[in-house]
Amino acid sequence: MALSLDDARLVNDLSNQLTTRSHIDERFRRYYQGTQRLEQIGLAVPPELRRFETVVNWPRLALDSLNERLDVKSFILPGEDVADAGLAEAWAANDLDSEAPKLHIDTLIYGRGFVCAGTNDEDSERPLLTVESPRELMVEMDHRTRRVNRAFRVYGQDETDLQPKYATIYQPDLTRWLVRDQGRWVEYDRDEHNLGRVPVVPFFNRLLTGDWLGESEMTDIIPLTDAAARSLTNLQLAGETHAVPQKYVLGATKGDFVDPTTNEVIPAWESYMSAFLAMGNEKATVGQLQGTSLSNFHDTVNHYARLVAAITGLPPHFLGFSSENPASADAIRSSESRLVKRAELKQRQYGDSWGRVMSLYLRLRDGDWPDGRQIRTEWYDASTPTVAARTDAVVKLMSTDIISREGAWDELGWSEARKARERGYFERQALDPVTRAIVDGLGDEAPPLGA
Repeated sequence: MALSLDDARLVNDLSNQLTTRSHIDERFRRYYQGTQRLEQIGLAVPPELRRFETVVNWPRLALDSLNERLDVKSFILPGEDVADAGLAEAWAANDLDSEAPKLHIDTLIYGRGFVCAGTNDEDSERPLLTVESPRELMVEMDHRTRRVNRAFRVYGQDETDLQPKYATIYQPDLTRWLVRDQGRWVEYDRDEHNLGRVPVVPFFNRLLTGDWLGESEMTDIIPLTDAAARSLTNLQLAGETHAVPQKYVLGATKGDFVDPTTNEVIPAWESYMSAFLAMGNEKATVGQLQGTSLSNFHDTVNHYARLVAAITGLPPHFLGFSSENPASADAIRSSESRLVKRAELKQRQYGDSWGRVMSLYLRLRDGDWPDGRQIRTEWYDASTPTVAARTDAVVKLMSTDIISREGAWDELGWSEARKARERGYFERQALDPVTRAIVDGLGDEAPPLGA
């Protein structure tokens, strides 16, 4: 089925926006992966020496350090006090433990990311939630409701002309799948879901008022990354040409560099390594020029690293700075405070979008709309990004009676099923005669059974 004039205009507009962004997005991708082409003015490094280029991948370090602290724990429905087991099942069924970090890093790299919701033909009780590439999808936003009006996605590459082969149009009541046929988009399937909303939820980074594209988290450190890469490239060249001590000889003749047994001229490298150490020509003078210190390059790169730390909030030890006296645990936590705060801001921003995603999921599953803006997203503490650090913090809270055993389980992100199993374990432990005998033998020092 051919597209209508309005649909063709929509496809053309959003496709043009994707094309416009493609070069910008490709640049950000290269910087994140450390494959960008270093720009040189040609004075310090001639073009033939570009193989010495060295790239320091600070963008990946800055973004991964944030992404490591963006771990979703659970979702709480409006009017509820505990995590919803159904939404936890939705999270697991759609592999979002592994997919969510991809979404977050996409949003940090490109300034935007997307999650699409759809019916599941294999299991109607578990709708599909898929993370889509922002390089393939463009949306038209409603400025008043902050929701997506329409969306367009392209994917699959035609081997003949390298153009997208397939596309999807997302509309409030209809999703349509297209295929390119002789240079024109033709509809080949549709899903009349009648949601009343577009089943696409955008995630934005550094969003400003009136802006619906977001901004990459790398924007501020890209110039410093280039500057450091140029300094490191020059450092490599200086190491090859100036850092090694140079030897010289005065008053020697060509005959001094002839092998007496073969009467052949000694190769240049052999002369450099041996003949200068002992020479029979009494008139010849041999000397050495000291190698050039490279400390100026080290100081320059360290200067750029400090600027990156100031902009991103990365602790100095993340960028390789250390001292003879290791920092205390309190000093390390203090140095990470800005990074933690930035991660908490991202959690609040992305948490709103995750609430809308789960709202779509419940609508597709149950047929009713919850208030997505009131579905609360709970995150793990950004200051304890590892299980070990999180457990240590929870144990300290329990030891000071700040939280209960059940509260500790909540902080650890345990599901209701896991909590129920643990309660059963404690009950059986309290009834076990061997355990009771051991506890009775401890007297007043024994903890209460089941505690």
